[in-house]
Amino acid sequence: MLTFEASQEALDEIAQDLPQEIFKGLNGGYALTEETVFDENGLIILGQYHYQPRGLGRYVVVHYGSMTQAYGRLCPEKFREKLKDVFYHELVHHLEGLAGDRSLEIQDKIDKAKMLRHLF
Repeated sequence: MLTFEASQEALDEIAQDLPQEIFKGLNGGYALTEETVFDENGLIILGQYHYQPRGLGRYVVVHYGSMTQAYGRLCPEKFREKLKDVFYHELVHHLEGLAGDRSLEIQDKIDKAKMLRHLF
């Protein structure tokens, strides 16, 4: 696992390696929070894409607390890969939002429903 500070550095490096066009319209940028976040069913939320037309606009949040709960036993390299996966996933939500596409959002709902069927 990486510390919060090392995870923030890793997230910045991951972002810098991407073409800057991906961040077009992401006027709220991205952030790493220390929070552990759960949905209404008790499932952990690793990251979120937000769109608030009146407010912060479009931004991505990765929840370090959630990441450590889910992947805290991984070595630093594997944890960084999971961080990258979550960040990329949320950026895809952003890009699809700009394009008016909800494919990933729909797939996330399908995947969540499957997971809930197995858990309950």
